[in-house]
Amino acid sequence: MRPSLWLFDIDGTLVDSGGAGLRSLQEAVSECFGADGPEFDLAGSTDLGVIAGIYRHFDRDEELAQTEAFFAAYLRRLEWNLVHGGFPGHVLPAAPELLTHLENLPDVSLGLLTGNISGGAAAKMRHYGLERYFAFGAYGSDHADRNLLGPVALERAAAHAGRDFAPSDALVIGDTPKDIACAHAMGAKCLAVATGSFTRQQLLDHRADYVVDSLAEVLAADLDLNRL
Repeated sequence: MRPSLWLFDIDGTLVDSGGAGLRSLQEAVSECFGADGPEFDLAGSTDLGVIAGIYRHFDRDEELAQTEAFFAAYLRRLEWNLVHGGFPGHVLPAAPELLTHLENLPDVSLGLLTGNISGGAAAKMRHYGLERYFAFGAYGSDHADRNLLGPVALERAAAHAGRDFAPSDALVIGDTPKDIACAHAMGAKCLAVATGSFTRQQLLDHRADYVVDSLAEVLAADLDLNRL
């Protein structure tokens, strides 16, 4: 069985930024709020969810101008940290090879389904040389609730490909329980990869439909998910 729409998470699934994203968020909090923020749990979180938590930490009402200033500061720091920050980031095993293989299949579309805001996703994909694979996506700037991103991804996939996709056509590829929940909320299956902070068993416990230790296993199975 081969899905016709593959929707990829970024952090822990395609790349490991080595802490550049977390540092950039922390620096943006200090710049825009004048103090250290809360401890961040970024595994599967959306950036709109992150800023909501920051407002709660400082007991402040959300303000559009402040939110825009925060994300502008975050993107500025992220671009700098990715290039100059000395973080040991890297592309995760077999990600480019899998994306290239999928890209060359005429009946497959590739998109992002990520908690990153669109600008953050673009910065990471450019830095790690993966931007050419993704012409559309659903982002953490679309909704704070990750479970609402699936229908956005389907709509943008349809606009890009010129055809409709049912949820059953889609496969969500991610590394956290929140990716699994997001996939199931939209009616899709989830391929969980244990290259992030969750183990294979933890991902199975959260009812991932397929679990692999790395994306290389998907290539080895020649995209036949029934062999995983």
